[in-house]
Amino acid sequence: MSNYNLKSIVIDDSVYETGLTKKYLNRKTYKPVDQKRVNAFIPGLIQKVFVKVGDKVKAGDKLLILEAMKMQNIVNAPLAGIIRVVPKEGILVKKNELLVDIE
Repeated sequence: MSNYNLKSIVIDDSVYETGLTKKYLNRKTYKPVDQKRVNAFIPGLIQKVFVKVGDKVKAGDKLLILEAMKMQNIVNAPLAGIIRVVPKEGILVKKNELLVDIE
C-alpha cells in the first residue's frame, strides 16, 4: 500500500480507515462558478466586441464573438451589471482565460 495514504473518516459515528491515492490527494478543489466572470470555454480569436468598460448590460445581452474551430460563438451576459473588463478585438485567448468581468 505504498501508493496510498491512509486517512480516518467518520460516518454515522463509525471510524473507517481508507486509502487515498496521490492523484486524489493532488486534485484541484472544487470552486463554484463565478457568474460575474465570463471565461473562454475554448481557445480562439476575439472577432468582435459589442460592449466597452462602463457599459450596463442585462442578462442575455451580446458581449462578444469568439471564433474557434471556424465557428463563431456568441457570448452573452449571464447576469445584469456593469462591464469592468473586456478583451480587445483580434486577440487570441486560451481556454479559461478571463474575457469579461461584470460588476
